[in-house]
Order: sequence, then C-alpha cells, then structure tokens
Amino acid sequence: MTFDPVDFIRTQTQLLSPSIVPEITLHLAAEVTPLWQLTEERLHHAGLPPPFWAVAWPGGQGAARHILDNPGLVKGKRIVDYASGSGLIAIAAMIAGAKSALAVDIDPLAIEAITLNAEVNRVKVKTSNGLDLKKPYTSADLIIAGDICYQQAMSTTLIRWLRLCVDKGTFVLLSDPGRAYVPQEGLSRLAGYDVPTSLDIEDKEMRTATVWKMEKVEISEES
Repeated sequence: MTFDPVDFIRTQTQLLSPSIVPEITLHLAAEVTPLWQLTEERLHHAGLPPPFWAVAWPGGQGAARHILDNPGLVKGKRIVDYASGSGLIAIAAMIAGAKSALAVDIDPLAIEAITLNAEVNRVKVKTSNGLDLKKPYTSADLIIAGDICYQQAMSTTLIRWLRLCVDKGTFVLLSDPGRAYVPQEGLSRLAGYDVPTSLDIEDKEMRTATVWKMEKVEISEES
C-alpha cells in the first residue's frame, strides 16, 4: 500500500488548539504515545524522525503567544520559523500581519503538516526542508526558533548559525522552556509564559517558555 502522508496526518491527529494559543487550530496528537509508536512502526524504514510536528511544544507556544500579543514584532516583516514542527510560530506570524513566513523543518511529514495547518488557519506559509547553516540567512527580517536546545550537538550548531544571523543584523528570537543546552550568554529576556504540558513527553506538568532576544556576541571557531 502506498503511504499517503496527508491521509496519515489527518487520520492520526485531531484539530486542536494549543493550550495558550486558542486562536490557532492545528493537527495535533490527542495522545502522543500511540502516534509515536505508530510512526515508528510504519515509517522507521523510511528513516523519518518521530512526529515532533504533532505536538505544540512549549517553546513554540511561548513564541506564538508573544507574537500574537505583540504583533508589531512581525507586522510587514519576512519571518523564518526554524525547526517549525507544526508551523505554529509561522502561522501566528501570518495572523499577526507578517509579510511572509517561511517554516523550515527537515521532516517531510512536518512539511505536509505545516501546509495543512496553514490551510486550516487560512494563511499562507512557505516551507523549506533546510537552510545552509554555515552562513547567515539574509532574506529574513526576523528568525524565530522555538524549543531547539534539547540536544547538545544540534543546539550548538543552530545557536552558532543564529548568532551568525544576528551578527549580520537579523533580529532573532529564541523561545525556550528550560532545556539543557540553552545558551548562558547573549540573551535578553522579553517575556515568559507558563505552558501546561503532558507527562507523556515532559518531566513536569508545567513549563515556563521564556522568549529571548539574541544579542551579538563574539563567535569563536569552537562555538
């Protein structure tokens, strides 16, 4: 049987609103563990990652809430939502008046989910499966990354790239709910949002997503 990603997303999720972003509706897993197991069973052979796109992660929710509450951050601007997952941040940006939003994710299923979620919320979101992380991205006014600091190697690579972008004058927001590898310098706190979470995927029932503005710092060859 040919695998249909759109059908898989529609049949294995429900249209739900993230807990602190009720203005937006997404295809989300009502129960995370069964979908995780099903994805592994059906798609492991294809080398696809777990269905991160089916969860409204607290970092993404914090960023989306901040955008909707402060639309001047994005209005008329070109936005990049990096490691987009469900597309929540990009969708929030478009609802708040962004000129354009590019949602970037390496998972092909996430790309499909982002497209479906944008349609549900009646906005247009562009998608990409990756950017060149060895050089700054200069085609955006604002880059937003939510919940990217949970794995050391990935966090190191992405934070260095984001700092390259900041160094070239791009405004960068990092929304993080207290992950292990969030940078300890070069961040200015803008806001914090308490986000209810599931013990299926988190170690506590509430996380505080802090929205940080990334500042210029010296970029070493090792960082």
